[in-house]
Amino acid sequence: MYRYFFEISYNGQNFHGWQIQPNANSIQEEIEKVLTKLNGNNPIEIVGCGRTDSGVHAQHYIFHADYDTQLTIDLNQFRYKLNKVLSDDVVIHSISLVSNDLHARFSAVRRTYRYFFHAFKNPFIYNTSWCFQHSLDFKRMNEACQFLIGTQDFSSFSKSNTDVKTNICTVFSANWVDNQDGTFYFEISADRFLRNMVRAIVGTLIEVGKKNVNPEEIKTIITKKNRGAAAVSVPAHGLYLWKVEY
Repeated sequence: MYRYFFEISYNGQNFHGWQIQPNANSIQEEIEKVLTKLNGNNPIEIVGCGRTDSGVHAQHYIFHADYDTQLTIDLNQFRYKLNKVLSDDVVIHSISLVSNDLHARFSAVRRTYRYFFHAFKNPFIYNTSWCFQHSLDFKRMNEACQFLIGTQDFSSFSKSNTDVKTNICTVFSANWVDNQDGTFYFEISADRFLRNMVRAIVGTLIEVGKKNVNPEEIKTIITKKNRGAAAVSVPAHGLYLWKVEY
């Protein structure tokens, strides 16, 4: 068996997330169809570094595919062929042969997400950034971010009844960046993320920035381990899987 890592980006606007699902268009399904076609219609299944929900984007995403024999085609040429066939919403940046024990999902040690905002109407980025025109206190929000750092149970920021064994995650960093031009973003890095976790955290931190919630209340919200303790999740279209590290 020969395992290949594929580094890609995608715009999730026209997909119902990464994961294959019945009667819905997914990034995984589109890529598998193209890889299978270029493999003489011999089925190729791929394994992604994680799931992204409907409408969520990925700046940096890794998946692996296993082949019975080593690819004889030049990998740059293979990448070119894939990009010609895939939709404009998906791009393959690189393909590399890796060790068979390297796993796209389980070998990842750090994942980073960013959530983008703009404070003015803009027809060119409305589906890749959230238009948010309320004033925010970035200092308060960054104070609140400190309570997210560390290994904790993040049930309060997770979708209920998900198929995971634990809701414990280790958050390495979290902060808000104001670009001083009417655009800003939130960035968070962790070893793993729960379903809806980033969007729920962003929605809650916005309430801190609007001075409806005190920064230290984040600690109490986490302790409650109850999704109802946190605020409403922000829309999907501003969220990006930004970087995956191995």
